[in-house]
Parts: sequence; C-alpha cells; structure tokens
Amino acid sequence: MAKQAQRRIARIILTGLGFLSLGVAVVGLVLPGIPTTGPVLLSAYFFSRSSERFDNWLIGHRVFGPIVRDWRAGLGFSRRAKALSIVAIAVTFSTTIVFAATNAIIRVALVVLAVGIAAYIYRLPTKALKTSV
Repeated sequence: MAKQAQRRIARIILTGLGFLSLGVAVVGLVLPGIPTTGPVLLSAYFFSRSSERFDNWLIGHRVFGPIVRDWRAGLGFSRRAKALSIVAIAVTFSTTIVFAATNAIIRVALVVLAVGIAAYIYRLPTKALKTSV
C-alpha cells in the first residue's frame, strides 16, 4: 500500500509541475523574453509521466500541440524558435549577471551556463520549412 501512495503523490507532484511549466509557457506567449518552447516541452515530459489525459490534451492543443508533436517526431525547432530562445537566454542571463550576481565566480558560472544552453539549443535539429508546390 505504501508504494501505491508514493506513486499517487509522485503523479500529483508531476502533474502540478506540468501545469506550473505550462503557466510559464502561457506567460511567454505574451511577454517578450520569457521562453515558450522549453516550458511546453517540460510540461509534456511531466504530463507523459503523470497523466495520459493531460498529455493527450497538450498534444492536441491548437497552440502548444505542434511544438510537442514536432519534438517527439524528432523534427526539432523552427529557426525562429531557436533564435528567440537564444536571444531570451542572452537577455535574461545578461540581466542577471549585471544586476543580481555580485560574486565573480557566480558571474562566470552564469556565462558558462548560458553559453552551454545556447549551444545545446543551436545544435538541436532545425525543422525544415514547409514548401508549397
């Protein structure tokens, strides 16, 4: 019985994290500098581990569904999504480094982290443009 309770708690936590990251994605739709794609994919990960119902809902969503379907199909991101993500990383990390990081070691660590994340995003597959015939 204890394992079943642990699984239930884990599902509740993962579902909550899925909605939290989806909330960040929704905010990212209207506020520049806040990412959308990453939080949507994180939500998809959490929902796939916790709720088939919410996972299916997200996959079928008009706005967020194509991001998840393309990612799961291995198609990657559009050039626009990659560029916006890298710009958002540059802006947010730069702002944090200038205004919040007081220690030189923390600043260097943030630069390394930002470059690493941007490089990872850059190396992800780029979705081919749809061509009309």
